[in-house]
Amino acid sequence: MRIVEGIGIAVLILLAALALLFLRRVVIARQGGTIELGVRLSTMVPGRGWSAGLARFAGDDLRWYRIFSFWPGPRRVLSRRGLSVDRRRSPDPAELLVLPPDWVIVRCISRQSPVEIAMAERALTGFLSWVEAAPPGESTPETRPYRHRTN
Repeated sequence: MRIVEGIGIAVLILLAALALLFLRRVVIARQGGTIELGVRLSTMVPGRGWSAGLARFAGDDLRWYRIFSFWPGPRRVLSRRGLSVDRRRSPDPAELLVLPPDWVIVRCISRQSPVEIAMAERALTGFLSWVEAAPPGESTPETRPYRHRTN
């Protein structure tokens, strides 16, 4: 009987963890201004290192939350100040294993370091508008929000 109780407790803990992940996602999405966004956390292996998440626009910040994390805060924050879009591209064949085929990969350069993010084409329009809406004086020729390069 102790084995059945142990299995029951393990199942209950697993269901509680899944409910917590779902509730966290609902709370983030309910705050408004959210998009599905993948961030490349590692570039050690070509085509790998992508992590799924939700991003929320909050003033001059884009706050990215990992989907499969219990941490309540954002994993990464991109500030619009000093952020520029270097180039955009389609996912390569290895990346199509983890990213939807209609997504676009955007390489951004910020004050901290370069970052690659992936999002749906329709979300890209909003993202580019957000980047270009930087306060006056924040976008200099060196940090131009978007250069029309496709490779």
